[in-house]
Amino acid sequence: MAKKKSGSIAVPFLLTIFLGLLIIGGGAFGIYNYLGINKQDPLDEPTPRAAAIVTAEDSHTMLFILDEPDMKCSSTFVLMRSNPLEKRIIFIGIPANTISIIDGQQEHIKSSYERGGPQAAVNFVNKCFGIEVDRYMKFNSESFRKVCDILGGVTYFVEPDIAGFKKEGGEEYLNSRQIETLVTYPMFSGKEVQRAYTASSILSSMVNQADGKRIAENFKTSFDSVINMVTTDVTSVDYKNRQYAIRNMFEYGSSIADFLVMDGEASNDDFIPSEAFLEDVRTIYFED
Repeated sequence: MAKKKSGSIAVPFLLTIFLGLLIIGGGAFGIYNYLGINKQDPLDEPTPRAAAIVTAEDSHTMLFILDEPDMKCSSTFVLMRSNPLEKRIIFIGIPANTISIIDGQQEHIKSSYERGGPQAAVNFVNKCFGIEVDRYMKFNSESFRKVCDILGGVTYFVEPDIAGFKKEGGEEYLNSRQIETLVTYPMFSGKEVQRAYTASSILSSMVNQADGKRIAENFKTSFDSVINMVTTDVTSVDYKNRQYAIRNMFEYGSSIADFLVMDGEASNDDFIPSEAFLEDVRTIYFED
C-alpha cells in the first residue's frame, strides 16, 4: 500500500491559509479605515512662531517726575516721547512754573502735582500740550541715581561757580550724585526754564553716551530693579509689550536721543508756553 505524501498536501494548505489571512486582513483593514475604527487624527501642523517686529504702535509717551523734598527746588518734570520704529527719543523739560488754562482755570504744573500727585501732573500736560501721556514715573533721590548709574553717568558741560563742580566750569564727567545735584540746582540765572533745559539735555546726553548693546542685554534686570523703586502706573504687561522694541532701539540705534527747549515767555514768576511751539510738538512728534 502506498504511503500518503503528507508534505505535498501541507504546503498548498498552508499557502491557502496565508493568502486567506492576507485577503481577509486586507479587507478588514479597509473596513476599519472606512468606519474610522482605529483611525488616528492627523497631526496638526505647527503654528509658525510670530517674529517680533517694531511698529508705530510701539511709540509711547511718559512723564518723568523727580520729587526730592529735601532739595531747595521744585519738583522736576520731563516729558519723554519714544519712537522705537525710528529709533528716536525726545526729552522735553517742562519748567515747574509753567502755567496753562485747565478746565477754565489757570493752573501751574507744580501746584497741580502738589495737590493731586503724578496723575494730576499728567492731566496738566495732556491739556497743555494737547496730547495723551501714556504713563508716568515718579523718582526719588535713590531711584534717580540708580537710573543714572545704569546708564553710566555722563560727560556734560557745567557752568562756572556751581558748588561741587569745577570752579572754572567746562566739560566734565558726572556721576549719579553730581547729575542729581545739577538737575536740582535752584540758582540758575535762567531759573526754572534753565533747570528744565538742564534736566532734558542731561537725560539726552546720558542715553546717547550709554553703551546701547549693554543696556539692551541687561534691560530686564535693569527694569526689575528700577520698577520697584519708583511710583508708576507702568505694568508688567507694558514691559512685555514694549521690551523688544526698546531693546532693539538701544542695540541698533545711534545717537537716538535729543531734547527740546520749551519756547515761551516769562510773566512775573510764571512761564507761558508758546502756542506755536506746542503745535509744532504735536505735529512733528505725535501725529502719525
